[in-house]
Amino acid sequence: MAKLTADERARLTRRTLIEIAKRRQRPGSGSAPGNYKGEPFVRWPDLTDVLRDIPWAIVGGVATSRYMPERFTHDLDIGICSEDAAEVAARLRSAGYVFQSNLSIGGSSWQSPSGIPVDIIEGDESWWPQALADARDNLDPAGAPVLPLAYLAIMKIRSGRLQDGADVSRMLGAATDDELGQVRAVVAKRDPDLAEDLESLIVTGKLETGDA
Repeated sequence: MAKLTADERARLTRRTLIEIAKRRQRPGSGSAPGNYKGEPFVRWPDLTDVLRDIPWAIVGGVATSRYMPERFTHDLDIGICSEDAAEVAARLRSAGYVFQSNLSIGGSSWQSPSGIPVDIIEGDESWWPQALADARDNLDPAGAPVLPLAYLAIMKIRSGRLQDGADVSRMLGAATDDELGQVRAVVAKRDPDLAEDLESLIVTGKLETGDA
């Protein structure tokens, strides 16, 4: 197979991501408008003490920096099990966080005491407890749990947003063969309907890195 040119790779990447986004189009998370003002945030709130024994993990745009070069994002997304939502809300209020709005995908948007938007995503799929348990051993440099790559990929492919598709493609493009094997295994077990889209995103990610 002849090696693709840069323009051909770009066209294939765009076409694949757009096709996936059309098939899986969903509303965005619905963060309250106007939460973010000014320059991008670089010091995110530390929720380790606030949430303590509640299973949780960083998800969304901030989580992607665990697997690819950091990109601009407005807010901090935290994933929890839906059954813990009431307790999480109570603890956030006690810590000085201010409720902003409910999220269309399930969850709520808050503002930290320093003014940073924080979205709490409530997961009710069967894989969430295991994903959050695995996150305890997948820490960022500050010691906060980050959703493992496979589960983050499931979340983002399911969202159907073009930016999420691009995130998954870049993360998978940077992943090793062993890491991709782990992602494939989790998707096959937890959400096999996504297997075809996963393979397409692996291809586009490798095209972007020049490995295909």
